[in-house]
Amino acid sequence: MSSRSIREPEASDVEVSEPETSATGLPAIASSMKRSISQMGVRRTVRTLAVINQPSGFDCPGCAWPEADPSERKHIEFCESGVKAVAEEATTDRVDREFFAAHDLDDLRTRSDFWLGRVGRLTEPMVKQPGGSHFEPVSWDAALDLVADRLRSLDDPNEAVLYTSGRSSNEAAYVYQLMAKCFGTNNLPDCSNMCHEPTGAALSDTIGIGKGSVRLSDFAHADTIVLAGQNPGTNHPRMLSTLEEAKKNGARIVSINPLPEAGLLNFKNPQTPRGLSGVGTPLADVHLPIRLGADHALFQLWNKRLVEAGEVDERFVADHTSGYDELCAHLASVDADDLLRQTGLDPAAVDQAYEIVASAERLIVCWAMGITQHVGAIDTIAEIVNLNLLGGHIGRLGAGLCPVRGHSNVQGDRTMGIWEKVQPDMLAALEHEFGVSLPTDDGVDVVDAIRSFEDGHAKVFIGLGGNFARATPDTDRTERALSDASLVVNLSTKLNRTHLVTDQTSLILPVLGRTEVDRQASGDQFVTVEDSMGMVHASTGMLPPPSRHARSEVAIVTGLAQRLLGADHPVRWKEMGDDYDVIREHIGRTVGGFNDFNSRVRIPGGFELPHPPRDSRTFETSDSKAHFTVSRAVTPTAGDGELVLQTTRSHDQYNTTIYGHDDRYRGLSGDRHVVMMNANDIARLGFASGDRVDLVTSASGPERRARGFRIVDYPTPEGTAAAYYPETNVLVPLDHHGPVAQTPASKSIVIRLERSTS
Repeated sequence: MSSRSIREPEASDVEVSEPETSATGLPAIASSMKRSISQMGVRRTVRTLAVINQPSGFDCPGCAWPEADPSERKHIEFCESGVKAVAEEATTDRVDREFFAAHDLDDLRTRSDFWLGRVGRLTEPMVKQPGGSHFEPVSWDAALDLVADRLRSLDDPNEAVLYTSGRSSNEAAYVYQLMAKCFGTNNLPDCSNMCHEPTGAALSDTIGIGKGSVRLSDFAHADTIVLAGQNPGTNHPRMLSTLEEAKKNGARIVSINPLPEAGLLNFKNPQTPRGLSGVGTPLADVHLPIRLGADHALFQLWNKRLVEAGEVDERFVADHTSGYDELCAHLASVDADDLLRQTGLDPAAVDQAYEIVASAERLIVCWAMGITQHVGAIDTIAEIVNLNLLGGHIGRLGAGLCPVRGHSNVQGDRTMGIWEKVQPDMLAALEHEFGVSLPTDDGVDVVDAIRSFEDGHAKVFIGLGGNFARATPDTDRTERALSDASLVVNLSTKLNRTHLVTDQTSLILPVLGRTEVDRQASGDQFVTVEDSMGMVHASTGMLPPPSRHARSEVAIVTGLAQRLLGADHPVRWKEMGDDYDVIREHIGRTVGGFNDFNSRVRIPGGFELPHPPRDSRTFETSDSKAHFTVSRAVTPTAGDGELVLQTTRSHDQYNTTIYGHDDRYRGLSGDRHVVMMNANDIARLGFASGDRVDLVTSASGPERRARGFRIVDYPTPEGTAAAYYPETNVLVPLDHHGPVAQTPASKSIVIRLERSTS
């Protein structure tokens, strides 16, 4: 496909139909095949899809939902979203030097994220010099020398920011963080800062480890599953099969989400004759269309009722927890009617859901960004932990805490040391392993990185994957901050907005994807990833690289490190780049749970990392107990003439990657500039469905405006609205975040509507 054939939708192209009440089935198969064949062709499609998420194949570059044991896997272990991700990576379209000669910087900056992502795979290193109008070819030697020279010229290593996307492998993440620390900085922000950082903070404080406590197999034994702030039908479609199996085993499911989600209403499993015939499985027994940010109030209300009714696992509480008396005193002091009022829910529905939760013997609570992207996210997650602790639902078969993470290795990146916060044990292990002295001061997270560029302290940005400029909040402010960076470097498979933001030097380094053969000096390599439940397994590409110039992330990082740190540096960078087994040997000696890494990861399906609360009800906290938490529930509110907005994905995107313009489950297609509103709010504010409006917020500073959105009547709770990101990231103030984690509160933006003049 040439770039000329990629059609940009016009504002008038919005098509609205009734939202779907079921998910997947034949439409998902049709969509998957159409997308993959159009971008890969028939033979390449068959060859590629046959090995996605298979023990000898490659890990899907989409979400982090785990795979079943190899003995239980089906021939088809992928979903519609995964096919879209693979099709974009394995496309036969190419972005070469002729493309960049035909499209200058001014032209590229006018293009949409959809257009940029669809033009094809990057094929060779390209550089845009200060004052230049085009990206031009540059050799690998010149490119890496440029980066190394610029880094060495900095007055302070902390003037560099090294960002990481959750798609990077364990091996790439490990050498990347090691290079940064050896250079002298812990400025290692990553995409966790923008999604599940509150999860890690809350779980570390309460149960002693920042990861969820369930295995995939637990779902088959759960009798109750709560899904809060999550849309698995779009974001983690393979989870629907897991929920269907749980449902068949008698589990009851409670969904808590402001928007009704088709996948939880009815799931038509495309891998079963029943699903293909159009007969689905209703999943959610109760759906609670909660007001934005009121999840804390709901869980606290349930906890109050559990304590007052004496429906508490007293033995577990006595043996394994601390802070119970303080929690009881606090719950006695809060007003149940006020908590219920905050939720905006029908009391009868809340009662029905409570009875399900209170009677659970094996409860799993799952959550995603609908919980984490709020100012009070850490307190909300701590309240969820309170619920599980009251019932003893940790360290029990079929029960536990289940944060559902996004990118396929975002959890593994953190395990490998990609974190701006210093981890003393790992730091000591690295220093001992390599004979180096490493920095002990914390670095910057995403929000503070933007501030550092803004105030002129940070000067060099390096992105190991991802699309930093579009993933971050406060779009205009972020792009202004990066525009003066002396050097922006991106290791990327495809063109994206972050390549275009700096007025100085921008360098694009083309990388191999998960689907592709990675051949180094010692032979063909594989990499590893960690899924959302702590399973580590291998991923082996099988397609030829997009060009002879594309390199693996590991090869690029180790090659840069050799130039940056010198031939006499004690770390064996070249050996690690030549043979990834060498990297895994180092990981095995420096990262907890990875002993004998090379042998264990070669077992089909990989191996499980230890999780003390799950494995033995052991809590590595200050008092060796799980901690109850006391906090006050505060729900975001809007004034007269205002709404609380949440940013959300469409069904045709994954994070900042826009695959198309069809959000079919919500009945919306064409232009993405839509705002979903309750019919009563539309009338109350003096508008009609179909009107064009600007979304305006004055929260946390100057006025921010997203222009030209079409109002769509949609079943959202009154007083709330929803619109797609990254188009609405411009409305999210950089300073609008919670404490500690600083994750942008993108699910609770107070806005007003003004009639659009454009």
